[in-house]
Amino acid sequence: MSFIIAAAQYPIDEFSSWEGYVRKLDLWLGDAVRNGAGLAMFPEYGAMELASLDPRTRGDLSESLEYVASLTPRIDELHSDLARKHGIYILGSSAPVRRGDGRIVNRSRLFGPSGRFGWQDKCVMTRFERETWGISAGDRLTVFDTRLGRIGILICYDVEFPLLARRLCEAGADLLLAPSCTDTLHGYWRVRLACQARALENQRYVAQSVTVGDASWSPAVDVNRGAAGIFGPPDGEFPDDGVCRIGTPDQPGWISGRIDVEMTSRLQRQGAVLNFRDWSDTEKSPLLKAVEQTLV
Repeated sequence: MSFIIAAAQYPIDEFSSWEGYVRKLDLWLGDAVRNGAGLAMFPEYGAMELASLDPRTRGDLSESLEYVASLTPRIDELHSDLARKHGIYILGSSAPVRRGDGRIVNRSRLFGPSGRFGWQDKCVMTRFERETWGISAGDRLTVFDTRLGRIGILICYDVEFPLLARRLCEAGADLLLAPSCTDTLHGYWRVRLACQARALENQRYVAQSVTVGDASWSPAVDVNRGAAGIFGPPDGEFPDDGVCRIGTPDQPGWISGRIDVEMTSRLQRQGAVLNFRDWSDTEKSPLLKAVEQTLV
């Protein structure tokens, strides 16, 4: 299976109407399709730009979260329509969603060309989500079966935890998507280096999308730094550093690259090293049962 993925360096804009948001997404997806993309991925918390539609949210984080969460059905309907219109898979920007139990989660949705969609909630909260935003952790991992292969989603901080990626890949994920939102270069590099590490460990592709630019009106996504990237294991036909594509930092637009699942499958069988297979050797190793202490 081979296809082109487009990963967004997505600016946070300010809208005076819902129609402005619709036009923005339609134009972005039209550009992705013209460049041959079969999958377009938007970043974490990109949907927070919709808070600009309600002036009561300015400077009020809680109001911003509640307002965008209230738009979830409308956001989902729009993305379903756009996926059908453009005949493409879309990872929509993540957004706060209020669950039936009252908790708010950070949710990414994957839309298929048929308009059907599924979702993945963020599993591990950063300090600001946990301590300031009041966002709750998700309680399941999902592998999405698509015509492009099996896809797993690890939202931003989640990709920094190897066991989450390992579990998705053991369940058959061919590609991991890491939508992110970081307000410092420290944050961006933590996520990027984690993406590259997960690509190495699991001998899979990992793609990262990012928010970019400043939105001083927003208490949630006011500063955004980073570059989108597509990463693979540094072996075989892949680049020496495993960086298949990387964007110009902080510049809005798409970066695109081809995903060839057969290339990673060959490496899992015949690579110079077999990281994915050999993980089980470390799990069974007696070395992990006890660590000796020695005075020198």
